[in-house]
Amino acid sequence: MTFNELGLSEKVLSAVEASGYTTPTPIQAQAIPQALAGRDILGIAQTGTGKTAAFVLPMLSRLEKGRARARMPRTLILEPTRELAAQVEESFARYGINHKLNVALLIGGVSFGDQEAKITRGADVLIATPGRLLDFSERGKLLLTGIDILVIDEADRMLDMGFIPDIERICKLVPFTRQTLFFSATMPPEITRLTETFLQNPVRVEVARAATTADNITQRLVATRGGPEKREALRQLLRSADDLKNAIVFCNRKRDVGVLHKSLLKHGFPVGALHGDMDQRARMASLDAFKNGDVDLLVCSDVAARGLDIPDVSHVYNFDVPIHAEDYVHRIGRTGRAGRSGTAVTLVTRDDQKYVDAIERLINNKIEWQGPHPDELGPGEEPAVRHGRGRGAARSGGRGERRPRAELSAGEPRSGGEQRSRPPRGRGGEHRSRDARPQRAPEDQPRQNGRPPAPSRGQERRPSRHEPNEPAPVGLGDHVPSFLLRPTRLPQAKRVEEEV
Repeated sequence: MTFNELGLSEKVLSAVEASGYTTPTPIQAQAIPQALAGRDILGIAQTGTGKTAAFVLPMLSRLEKGRARARMPRTLILEPTRELAAQVEESFARYGINHKLNVALLIGGVSFGDQEAKITRGADVLIATPGRLLDFSERGKLLLTGIDILVIDEADRMLDMGFIPDIERICKLVPFTRQTLFFSATMPPEITRLTETFLQNPVRVEVARAATTADNITQRLVATRGGPEKREALRQLLRSADDLKNAIVFCNRKRDVGVLHKSLLKHGFPVGALHGDMDQRARMASLDAFKNGDVDLLVCSDVAARGLDIPDVSHVYNFDVPIHAEDYVHRIGRTGRAGRSGTAVTLVTRDDQKYVDAIERLINNKIEWQGPHPDELGPGEEPAVRHGRGRGAARSGGRGERRPRAELSAGEPRSGGEQRSRPPRGRGGEHRSRDARPQRAPEDQPRQNGRPPAPSRGQERRPSRHEPNEPAPVGLGDHVPSFLLRPTRLPQAKRVEEEV
């Protein structure tokens, strides 16, 4: 089957041919004719199978008739992340080169005024993230009553990011008679409920079992220990890979992205970083540098795991095993795209085995180990930083070491499990007051590390200006601030009362 048999317009076919594509993917071949017929579509396919073109091409054909009005877009595409939204905009620029369509992109991190100007002029296609779209709608800058086609892309990612309530609000703002195209790689129960609510008699297009990985991706598990040894294991894998052209390295946490990025830079690897806390300009610059080949490695969080179309990624490394098994499917889907072969390597510590078991149950496949199992590794050196204590906590006598209290006598050990003794009770059962406790003289206290002990809570911290036998001062002592010695003037009314 070719694109000419799908019923697309001549302008769209010309743009597809100029892009170098002749044969549609399975999801494109099944979804495009139904979309052109105006049917609601529930598309389920693994990542990298061409879902974007499956809704962009029929949308372009249907938009050839009609014209956009100010603040009332004709079609709406919802994406979970800014990068995905920008990627869909690029698809419209590539396939819609023969169309004179206005495309507006509403994402965070970009000037609000520039986006408002595009909406005011009229947009045929509106591509947005849910948060920024609702912001425009609540300000009265955008009307969704003219939407003819609604596309919800990467719906399972929307669920993970907590956008489902926003999606429900948006679906109630658009007309009931709209056409809805719903695409997702996995179908958890929450997504199924959403499709039953907002899709009318949809055509189910499923070209692969939900949560499956492509057969052209070689998957491996590598056992390692945590801490610096894990980063060293990754560097050895990067250096020993013969067919490594470029690679995406995934971490679970944004702060780990920064640590690993600095470590790889220090060891001479050309690497960029990408995570959700970066501003939009830095995120796009880092992604463009990786696409253009300026850097060979991209360390990122799961913000880059869904839908990013980087055609020729040879390797994917999971520096951290994903906590959610579905994320593994999307991560390794960044390689092996468009029929190419790819390699996915996951670094596994002893504590990650339960996550690996969940992944293997999801994909219904056993992943081969490269080298020993984590249980076969000997005990490694524990990292110095543990439970939030500083670096000096592991060194004897360092800043993080807990010093004995000054009240302990010399040579009196104190174990970690010793219970604090209660003060003796006086007559009548009441506790002794603080002043009644015997105080140890400062010169009798033990010296620690050759230094005098720290003063106790009730002990004077600064040296006294008074003689030893002189009584302690009362109140301010011999020093009275000058503002207290200054004469005051009574108010007029008060003076009259005193005189009377």
